[in-house]
Amino acid sequence: MNYEIVNDFPNKLIFEKDGPFISLYQPTHRHLPEKKQDPIVFKNLIQQIESSLKQKYPKKEIVSSIMKPLYKIKDDKGLWSKSLDGLAVLANPNKCIVYKLHRPVKELAVAADSPHIKPLIRIFQSADKYQLLGLSRSEFAIYEGNRYGFKEIEMDPETPRTIKEVLGEQFTDSHLTHGSYGGTAIFHGHGGKKDEIDKDTIRFFRYVDKLVLENYSKHSKLPLILVSLAEHHTIFKEVSRNPYIMEEGIKESFDSLDISQLKEKAWKIIEPIYLEKTKDLVDSFQQAKANSLGSDDLAEAGRAAFENRVKTILIEADKFIPGKIQEDTGSLELGDIKNPDYNDVLDDIAELVFKNKGEVVVLPKERMPGESGVAAIFRY
Repeated sequence: MNYEIVNDFPNKLIFEKDGPFISLYQPTHRHLPEKKQDPIVFKNLIQQIESSLKQKYPKKEIVSSIMKPLYKIKDDKGLWSKSLDGLAVLANPNKCIVYKLHRPVKELAVAADSPHIKPLIRIFQSADKYQLLGLSRSEFAIYEGNRYGFKEIEMDPETPRTIKEVLGEQFTDSHLTHGSYGGTAIFHGHGGKKDEIDKDTIRFFRYVDKLVLENYSKHSKLPLILVSLAEHHTIFKEVSRNPYIMEEGIKESFDSLDISQLKEKAWKIIEPIYLEKTKDLVDSFQQAKANSLGSDDLAEAGRAAFENRVKTILIEADKFIPGKIQEDTGSLELGDIKNPDYNDVLDDIAELVFKNKGEVVVLPKERMPGESGVAAIFRY
């Protein structure tokens, strides 16, 4: 069995029944000299997993079969040479997947009856997600990100991406020079020629607006940040019918900013919205708890998750409670994390809610409404 690098979450692996499941998380590094230590840390983590597995599965062939792709990862120099800020590996006897993460994660190596997905929920959750539209008169690109970074969304290769591709023979090519500055085409001539170029821009912007709305915004319902020169903001917003576009944008040429600059400027816009969302969630929990429709009791929240009664659950990001939720009764059982029969109780609860289509929000300790590590809002 080999391993696969993936970007999708949730991946089909987390819904599989065949255990045991291996969950490994570690921070990684982009640059030397720290980068040299990453494979060594990984080797130590997989040794911990192997020791845990041997407690329950004494037959060598079972352990070696599930561990095989992890040893391939350890020896893959190409993977380690292109590492980002974190690594997550999930595996069971049928499959092994790898996430290269744009944010650090705490070290964790667990063998259990279910995958540990709380760190991935935190990274992929929608509470702080946004989309970003980079736009000039000649082309566009769309990105998706959160507080930890973003990446460009890959479009169908057949999708027109430039004004020439969109307008075809209608494009006023004769009015443009071969150069451009800051994403703005340089034109020559007077009056009518400039008007034609402005009409081209409007036609192109209408196309971009419709494509983004129909193919991305309507599906994701995420806030959309426009990155473009100030004059293009005015034109685009006049023609746009996208209700998700934010009033505040980044009024600079998108191709003049590097990834770190875009990330920083985008987060300044999104952070107040994220903080307001988390405050609203905590307020909703407090109100639900007052009306006996919410609880921060670990055992009660676990049973409600087992019974599919949890509408929304807040989980503390870095809290770890060794144990499990019993599969047949939903009762809480504490245990030793070195034993593959146990995982993190908070992760088990999050997984149950997640699989039952409830909302799972992972928050830092300072934003949680209590000390138990969990706050559940019930459906009834």
